[in-house]
Amino acid sequence: MFALADCNNFFVSCERVFRPDLRDKPVVVLSGNDGCVVARSNEVKRLGIKMGVPFYQIQNEVRKYGIVHFSSNFALYGDLSSRIMRILSRYTDDLMQYSIDEAFLDMSHLTSSEELIRTCRAIREEVLRGIGVPLSLGIAPTKTLCKVAADFAKHYEKYYGVCIIDSEEKRRKALALYPIEEVWGIGRQSAAKLHQAGIKTALDFAEHSELFARNLLHKAGWEVWRELNGDACVETREQPMKQTITYSRTFAHPVTERALLEQAMSEFCANAALKLRKQHSVCRQMVVFAHASRFNNEDLPAISQTVTFVQPVANTGEMLERLLQVVRSGWQDNVPYKRAGVILMGIEPAANTQLQLFDERNRERDNRLQQAIDKVNAHFGKNTVRQAVFMQGKQKLYEVGQKSPEYTTNFREIMTLHV
Repeated sequence: MFALADCNNFFVSCERVFRPDLRDKPVVVLSGNDGCVVARSNEVKRLGIKMGVPFYQIQNEVRKYGIVHFSSNFALYGDLSSRIMRILSRYTDDLMQYSIDEAFLDMSHLTSSEELIRTCRAIREEVLRGIGVPLSLGIAPTKTLCKVAADFAKHYEKYYGVCIIDSEEKRRKALALYPIEEVWGIGRQSAAKLHQAGIKTALDFAEHSELFARNLLHKAGWEVWRELNGDACVETREQPMKQTITYSRTFAHPVTERALLEQAMSEFCANAALKLRKQHSVCRQMVVFAHASRFNNEDLPAISQTVTFVQPVANTGEMLERLLQVVRSGWQDNVPYKRAGVILMGIEPAANTQLQLFDERNRERDNRLQQAIDKVNAHFGKNTVRQAVFMQGKQKLYEVGQKSPEYTTNFREIMTLHV
């Protein structure tokens, strides 16, 4: 048996940890530049506000219902997620984190349904008491059925946050109530094909033949079919190495100062390089781009260049040197840059890198320095040590008017209580 631990309305729940006055009040968390709704409290969901709706379109509801809104605070969300995962790891020898707010736990060491439910309720209570974030847990013999069970645990109070599918009767009953488009692994196009075939629920799909599932939806759909029928075949343990890494942003206001563009793009580059190192890989090429708004009627020049490195790299310093050369050579004073970013390509495992005979750069020294910087930042918080070109005033480029403090990762923003 597996258990899926799924944090309820995770971003909103993280904000409420340090703002208990917002419990039972409508709260939303917004995307970059405070553009769209990316997380909603249950109170907001009941108002009919959809995920992804542009924030400016719900201003009437914000005023009418007193909806509290926050800018995204990923430092806080990431840290609380790490703390939750550490708690979950104490209950299993095999924890498979699936996303920032979800993880699968192998519970095969527990032999009875009663013990499974009791353990999952203990997990839920410990996370709620220790972190303050509510969890829903779904227990089932496959990961796809875990997703179904977790949804029931989240939306039906009678389960008290824990739902188990441990019999054929429960499986059929759950799948009969579960819309096919909500099934994990069934995308929009697959759902459309299934609807055309008269399939409305997960049970409708599961009761069709194996040949039907494979012919209509190929291997991915066939695996979903097997999982819905109790045959565990979806593996989430191995995360494939990304073949491209992209960091880009649309600015709140056009950038007309070269220094600001350099600062923003340097941070994109550093974030991409860090992601590269975390998957133990290096890249051969980097695309650097910046351009005006596509809605601008004028035909304005853009910055766009592909950089090829002498040797595959993951070192932030070396990548920044090349990026700044591109930005400074392509900069135009009369262009209001609205969007910019970097794309890393030609990614390969760092262990496979071959040294170049005529490479004059002291890479051993650079790598030791980079490792030291990464270690300091991992311990004391992101950008504790950073390149001098990094931007200081993000509010100049991004709308983050309602960002909460980084309570757990920034010494300057630790909560202070006055008694």
